[in-house]
Amino acid sequence: MTDQTIFKNAKPEIAEALKPILADTVLLYTLTQNVHWNVTGPLFQPVHALTEEQYTELATAIDELAERIRSLGSKAPATLKAFINLGNIDDGDENASAEQMVISLINANETIADRIRPIVSKAGNSGDEVTAGLLTDRLTVHEKAVWMLNAMIGK
Repeated sequence: MTDQTIFKNAKPEIAEALKPILADTVLLYTLTQNVHWNVTGPLFQPVHALTEEQYTELATAIDELAERIRSLGSKAPATLKAFINLGNIDDGDENASAEQMVISLINANETIADRIRPIVSKAGNSGDEVTAGLLTDRLTVHEKAVWMLNAMIGK
């Protein structure tokens, strides 16, 4: 089998693997907005500023992931029900303390990073360097977010 044949045969499987990543990214976007809008207390300013940067970046990522799924020949999930069913990110609590909100963002970013790692290898081994590159970039963003959020609460 040629590399092109392997890639062609793997496209549906890779697209399906991307759908939960897209769903989790949408759910993280919503969680990040929740924190941005509702955080209070001494951490307000740094959390508010950081979450604005993060949700702006996530909006672009959502589009890139959906378009990659489409370019692989599949429909991208696009309903709240689909995102909830495919995703693993917990809902936010607008009444939580600032530190608890930050912890929820740490957990969500770690969840997505953990889901991305095996797909990077699968895509690369299938000759899908575009998806592998996209996911490597996403992994970098989520790992950096975890580092920054942990630093914000002294971890």
